[in-house]
Amino acid sequence: PRRAPPPPPPIPPPPPRGGGVNAPCRRRVGGAHRTFFQESLRPRLYAGSRPLEWGCMHETVVNTANETTQLDPRTDSAPARLDHALAPVRLGPLTVGTPVMLSPMAGVTNWPFRVLCEEYGPDGLYVAEMITARALVARNPKALRLCRFAPSEHPRSLQLYGVNPAIVEQAARIVVDESMADHVDLNFGCPVPKVTRRGGGSVLPWKTDLLEEIIHRVVRVCEPAGIPVTAKFRVGIDHDHETFLESGRIAQGEGCAAVTLHARTTAEYYGGHSDWTRIGELVEHLDIPVFGNGDIWGADDAVAMVNETGCAGVAIGRGCQGRPWIFADIRNAFEGSDARVRPTLGEVRAVVMRHARLLVEFFDGDERMAVHDLRKHIAWYLKGFPVGGSVRAAFMGCESLAEVQAIIDGLDQRAQLPERIVDKPRGRVRFAKKVHLPYGWLESRRTTHAEREQLFGDDPMDAEY
Repeated sequence: PRRAPPPPPPIPPPPPRGGGVNAPCRRRVGGAHRTFFQESLRPRLYAGSRPLEWGCMHETVVNTANETTQLDPRTDSAPARLDHALAPVRLGPLTVGTPVMLSPMAGVTNWPFRVLCEEYGPDGLYVAEMITARALVARNPKALRLCRFAPSEHPRSLQLYGVNPAIVEQAARIVVDESMADHVDLNFGCPVPKVTRRGGGSVLPWKTDLLEEIIHRVVRVCEPAGIPVTAKFRVGIDHDHETFLESGRIAQGEGCAAVTLHARTTAEYYGGHSDWTRIGELVEHLDIPVFGNGDIWGADDAVAMVNETGCAGVAIGRGCQGRPWIFADIRNAFEGSDARVRPTLGEVRAVVMRHARLLVEFFDGDERMAVHDLRKHIAWYLKGFPVGGSVRAAFMGCESLAEVQAIIDGLDQRAQLPERIVDKPRGRVRFAKKVHLPYGWLESRRTTHAEREQLFGDDPMDAEY
């Protein structure tokens, strides 16, 4: 008889807090005392066509102390007006009439949500959620779905993410050859550990050769087709490892039409308040347009950022979750108007149901998938309204449009959002956290041959969602 395969090895227990491989080694880097490194050997699972296999990867973890935990006091400031008229932003052959951008957000900015935002602010720039370059090259069905745009969308704006310059170039070639988009944005700002531990997102700019090569290759593909390329990045890994000025210089030198700066470090994640002064520094440092991002919860914040930093436009992320009408507010504020959209719960109900029907179309008629995707949006739409916990819980159990409609019909359509929480922070709020990096990432500003072999390895997880 055939022998049963041996069981997989057990996961080793974590070392004791007082010592072991995960203990802080208290090594000074660049004269800084606040940053320590934990170098660990931890097991990882790789999912492929065969059963799960065990592998090991070295990893460097950065612990940064003393990051701010204070919410931004500007959100309580008096209404502001622009100090100067804000001109449209030119991105190659494209013109962004109202210089406001919808920042790409995974699981949020698919075309149904973009359409809602665009209807409130028709002349902004609405970027699709991040597309993994390797997944696009592999023709992953979900990646291809995320590349779809509604007929009303123009310009069509798509964001690519990748670490391997050759793969990102191939993805850009697909975008150009198949006329998928009118504008390509490059992601160098994602702080999520599963991205940064592979050297991507907001930690990639530390390796200047990698940043330069990716931008150069993508611009070389897109520019002849009249497709402008932009880049988004953060201040740096932490305040001891800042990269934003150098990243901006490289982006400009390699042909980017504009850049967006999220004024936080990777270590700050989404917590505390962003430092808008860094946006002002970048504006002074570059000749191309700079979009500012971070802590814009309402139109007055957008005006205040432009006045304080001199940026050419603003990028909105969490501030629009459950509030697509923020783009109408910002357009009005940029035009000098005090008009603001303050929908009643009845008006919000109509937006929810329109969003739900668009999601059904996005998921090719699958109501269950659409309603599951809608759940997080409902939580944001209802935030602050007096609907009660039981009603919110009932929405989380919906499986069809009819069930959503039945609960929606029971809400008080006259209810108003309390003024005390209008234009206040919402969405994900996380304070300073560990930054996960490839092993030895900070030892050099350029990639070694060994690092490239590790980063560009054929990991099947890269092509999956």
